[in-house]
Amino acid sequence: MIPAEPLLTVTKGDPTPEELAAVTAVVLALQAGAGESEAKTPSRHWARRTLLKLPPKPGAGAWRRSGR
Repeated sequence: MIPAEPLLTVTKGDPTPEELAAVTAVVLALQAGAGESEAKTPSRHWARRTLLKLPPKPGAGAWRRSGR
């Protein structure tokens, strides 16, 4: 098994374990939040049908609309 590269490296200074933990928490939180902003939001039509508790409308392109 190949060891993974470290998430952070200290190039200058001598941080305490608490400071490293705080920086690591911030970096991981920012990394996790980046994925959420890239997620696709449902189209307006699909969201409206969902709010009205209607099933997907059959027809041409229905399979595309079902995945949004």
